[in-house]
Amino acid sequence: MMPAFGFGLLLSVWVAVAAQALPSRLERVTLFGNEYVRLDHWAAANGFKFEWIVRNRELRLTTSGTNLRFEADSPRMLFNGIAVHLAAPVAVRNGLAFVSPVDVTSTLEPLLFPVRQNRKITSICLDPGHGGKDPGHLAGKEREKKYTLLLARELGDQLAKAGCKVSYTRTTDTFIDLGSRAEFAQKRGADLFVSLHFNSADGPGGDAVKGVEVYCMTPAHSSSTNARGEGSATGAYGGNRFDTKNVLLAYQVHKTLVTKLGLEDRGVRRARFAVLRTAEMPAILIESGFLSNRTESKRIYDPKYRRQLAEAIVQGIQEYKRVIVRDQPASLNP
Repeated sequence: MMPAFGFGLLLSVWVAVAAQALPSRLERVTLFGNEYVRLDHWAAANGFKFEWIVRNRELRLTTSGTNLRFEADSPRMLFNGIAVHLAAPVAVRNGLAFVSPVDVTSTLEPLLFPVRQNRKITSICLDPGHGGKDPGHLAGKEREKKYTLLLARELGDQLAKAGCKVSYTRTTDTFIDLGSRAEFAQKRGADLFVSLHFNSADGPGGDAVKGVEVYCMTPAHSSSTNARGEGSATGAYGGNRFDTKNVLLAYQVHKTLVTKLGLEDRGVRRARFAVLRTAEMPAILIESGFLSNRTESKRIYDPKYRRQLAEAIVQGIQEYKRVIVRDQPASLNP
């Protein structure tokens, strides 16, 4: 058995190596106390053409089949037209653009050059958000917990038909402690963990907010992009061992939700949600729309639309499998 301190020590070493390994060939510079690498140097090293669209404001990197767009002082990147939030804003100084080394190792290169695995992906744990005494977001008489469970059942049925082994953190209107949900997935031997939620926006104009967000674990020592936005002083958690796979899974599922259903693209985002922090497998949390938006909530209440949501999520998982599993077809059938 590993000593009590062993896991934390190994995790710290892993994070340190991951943060330095890939961009080590590039010169680092310090801007306002933070490390960066020049984006044009990274582009040249990886075969991308670098060009300014608007000088000192907007730029793009292109290669065969891939288009990346960045804005100065913004963490929002477009990866082949799909929004992905970086761990740190792109910095522009004296006509040069800089990107955080964390984003090189935890965002750009995992999406562009995923490391493939031999292990098949056949077991998926679905986590219907909230439940029991925790209703989640409220929309009149409706409760988020009801619709996360309905979506989970629909998604589970489709995954099972595709040949997957499906488990659920809850199957009834019961409260499950957040900290035990990822642990449940581990006990079931899940290859992936997918937490299902619906969003809500409060305050003036909140009823006009709509769209889809897919979250994955925030890299160590980076700021989250959710409303609570934990800062860069936060260290590593167990879920950070899967940073490169987390972002790829989040991107593939988010992409299919946006393109297949035409949902407003609110981006792949980062958060240290309790269900993601200790996940022992690649894990994402999906916010599949806003219950506070009248039009979007009506769609969420419709079983036909939830079936379409589930189809898009399955398609995203299929694409993730095609990209990440060596010598495996896109189908989820083992």
